[in-house]
Amino acid sequence: MDPAHRALLRAHRLELSGQLLVSDTIVPLLYQDDILTEAQVEHIESQPTNRQKTLKLLDLLPSRGPRAFHSFLRALDDFSWVRDKLLLELQTRPGPGPGPGPGPEPGPGPGPAPAPAPGLSSTDVCRLPDSVLQKVPSDQELSRLASRLGAEWESVLMDLGLSAEAVFRCRSDHSLSIQAAVLAGLVQWRRRDGRKATVQRLVQSLKAADVHPSILEEVLMGPTREALICHPPEKPL
Repeated sequence: MDPAHRALLRAHRLELSGQLLVSDTIVPLLYQDDILTEAQVEHIESQPTNRQKTLKLLDLLPSRGPRAFHSFLRALDDFSWVRDKLLLELQTRPGPGPGPGPGPEPGPGPGPAPAPAPGLSSTDVCRLPDSVLQKVPSDQELSRLASRLGAEWESVLMDLGLSAEAVFRCRSDHSLSIQAAVLAGLVQWRRRDGRKATVQRLVQSLKAADVHPSILEEVLMGPTREALICHPPEKPL
C-alpha cells in the first residue's frame, strides 16, 4: 500500500471504526477483489463488535498489496460521504515526496537506485550488520520485540506466515497480556521456520506492517548498537 494511503487510514482509524459497518458489503467486496483471504474474513467476522471488526480490517489492509486502498474506496458505496472525505484529504494533505504517487525521489545521480521500502531509508536497514540479519533471534530478543510492538502486531505475525486462526489463538490464549500473545506467535513462527526464521525475515515483516526498524535495532543491539557497528570491541586491559 502507498505510504500516503497507509498514513491516511491510520490517521482516521478510530473515526472510521465508529462510522463503518463492514460486514454487509465492505468485507465481501474486498474478498471478491482478492484483497482479503477467506481466513482473514473469518478473523474479521469473529470480532465481537462492529467497531472491532472495522479496526481489524484497517489493521489488515496496509499489508494487502498496492490494490488494497483503491478496492477499499470502491467498497464504500454505501458510505459515500466517508469516501469523499478520505479522497478530499488525500488530495489536500501535504506529502513527504514531490507527488502523491510512489516513485523514485529525484537526485543528482545518473543511476537508478532502488527505492527504499515505505517509510524507511536505506540507512535504516544497513544499521544492522549482516551477521545480525542472518541469525535466528533468541527467546529474550523475541520477548523484547513483543513488548515494543503496538497495534500492528497481528499484521506482523500474519506477514510472517501465521494463519488468522493461529493469531486468534495467540490472542485468546493470552487475553490478559498482549506481549505474551505476540511472543507466543513469534515463537511459533521461529519453531516452524527453523533456520529460515532470521532477523532479516523479521525486518521484512516489520516493514510490511509499517513498523520502523529502529525498534528491532533497540531489541537486538541495545543502547550500544552504534558502537558495536561502527567500532570493533576493545580488548580488555
